[in-house]
Amino acid sequence: MKNRPSSFSGRFYEKNPEALIRDIKNFLAHSNKLSNRPLAIISPHAGYVFSGQTAAHAFAQINPNELFDNIFILAPSHHVLESGAALYLSGNYETPLGEVIVNRELSQALIDKYPHLFHENNNAHELEHSIEVQLPFIQVHFQNKMPIVPILLTTDQYSDCRAIAEALLPYFNNRNLFVISSDLSHYPTYDIALKVDSETIEAIIANDIEKYKTVIKNKNHYDNLYTRACGKYPIAALLYLTQYHGKCQYKLISYTNSGNSPYGDKERVVGYASIAVETVQNDGINFNDTEKKQLLQLARKTIEQYLKDKTIPTIDYENMPILSNPMGAFVSLYKKGELRGCIGTFHNQSPLYKTIQEMAIASATRDYRFEPIKPDELNDITIEISVLTPLKKIDNIHEIILGKHGIYIKKGSYSGTFLPQVYDKTGWTLEEFLGHCARDKAGIGWDGWKDAEIYTYEAIVFSE
Repeated sequence: MKNRPSSFSGRFYEKNPEALIRDIKNFLAHSNKLSNRPLAIISPHAGYVFSGQTAAHAFAQINPNELFDNIFILAPSHHVLESGAALYLSGNYETPLGEVIVNRELSQALIDKYPHLFHENNNAHELEHSIEVQLPFIQVHFQNKMPIVPILLTTDQYSDCRAIAEALLPYFNNRNLFVISSDLSHYPTYDIALKVDSETIEAIIANDIEKYKTVIKNKNHYDNLYTRACGKYPIAALLYLTQYHGKCQYKLISYTNSGNSPYGDKERVVGYASIAVETVQNDGINFNDTEKKQLLQLARKTIEQYLKDKTIPTIDYENMPILSNPMGAFVSLYKKGELRGCIGTFHNQSPLYKTIQEMAIASATRDYRFEPIKPDELNDITIEISVLTPLKKIDNIHEIILGKHGIYIKKGSYSGTFLPQVYDKTGWTLEEFLGHCARDKAGIGWDGWKDAEIYTYEAIVFSE
């Protein structure tokens, strides 16, 4: 096994481990937390004296105690131009802080499944700084060691970016983190950089790939504007991913350029932005933190009282209209991370808070898959609530967006459902998602969905 050595320490960042840790912790200590558990971040990859603080703003959006299956790093190749993307299979990456494990099994699986798109090119990785510069932030910020999937986009074709996004879409969920490595404008004056980068950031934030492509190619004859973003193709792949996901929004965390650094020259600058990609809830239904907390407390109090004396607490939420609206909901109960009960309803004319009470009791006492919950178990139980949007019948299974849509399959008197978050926990393909639901939930066999009615819905999910 041949590890990819730390090639840019002492140039882009400190070679001394203690000094490097001190620098990064200082950057993180001065970072703003503006996002809520992003699916992806855009982070710059210049020398830390220029872009280290901006990169720290990006990583600071993520809880340092998170444990992801993988951290995908999509980065541009500054030296090698060839179709698709280059993966590193020889070994792991190294920095002055030690090894960063590469998930070579997953990388090889991508090559095997998409040989026209992904290829091994260790030399391209050895020449490139855009992945390495992200790694010390990963090593210092996160408490858990997690494998990376380093992907160098060697392409200059948007069609490749689209195909790469399609290949990576099954991994674009809360179980993984995507880090997109890119600087912005290269080498205009300070004032021109402010204007150009503002336009580029606006196009990214709009989550509109066509607008982004139009802006990126427009240099407006600015002097010394070499590119609007050196990582324009990794950013494009991200925009395709968020387009396919269908439930994302971008948030600018921080912007600066090298002209703001005491080491910079305002006549020739490079721009930097930290941007977070968040999952957004359904546009028509939103709950604030207080309302979510009240519903979770209501579910717990209802279960506790019902298990104690078979009565249900009387609650008056008439002064909170959204909790009094009739909505479908599921209540899921977990014991030490394992499902312990889950029951819900799509069709309910009762106010939401009453539905939550009914489903909480049913999940605790009437889920036939489990023994009824006992009072002495409650301290180990975690409650999750999923509030549902109305069902929408579909004619084409490709209308289903995995991770966004739940499905409800109905055939005669048989029916079954999977909540949207089932995909996040399984990573199934679309046909697996349908097959498992048809066989395991509706009881109509693996292929039963093919001649059944299929409905989609969305869920606002929150838990204790």
